Amino acid sequence: MIRPMKQEEIPVCVALIRSSFLTVAEEFGFTAENAPRFTAFATTEQRLTWHLYGEKRPMYVYENETGEIIGYYSLLMQEDNECELNNLCVAPEYRHGKIGERLLEHAFAQAAAAGCKTMHIGIVEENGKLRKWYETYGAVHTGTKKFDFFPFTCGYMEKNL
Repeated sequence: MIRPMKQEEIPVCVALIRSSFLTVAEEFGFTAENAPRFTAFATTEQRLTWHLYGEKRPMYVYENETGEIIGYYSLLMQEDNECELNNLCVAPEYRHGKIGERLLEHAFAQAAAAGCKTMHIGIVEENGKLRKWYETYGAVHTGTKKFDFFPFTCGYMEKNL
């Protein structure tokens, strides 16, 4: 079941985000030393609390039948009827069971219901498998940018809602 995240679930969501993005870090050789701003290393309870209350981001969790939170995403609402999908993740041991698909479709629906016409999605450009996955759901690659503080290229995608 997908539902809004509760404040008291922030620590669980931080652990889920960090462990989920750590598999990407390990696959591509990112460390806290060479990529301290990467999601696996930079997500904290303070940061998620700021996203929830300071930026007023809608945050959602995927809860399995035993009540365990095994998926998460948030939306950063922007100007001009646009939003950004952030931290969509599924616990590694639950991947490949269509949970990510359900979260993504839920994100599209929530964003559209909030009046968004375009969703922005950021990816690690070198992660071709993830890019293809988003393209399967109608996202279009729009460009890349290289930052000195990341050992990878940031890829950008958009989905018209």
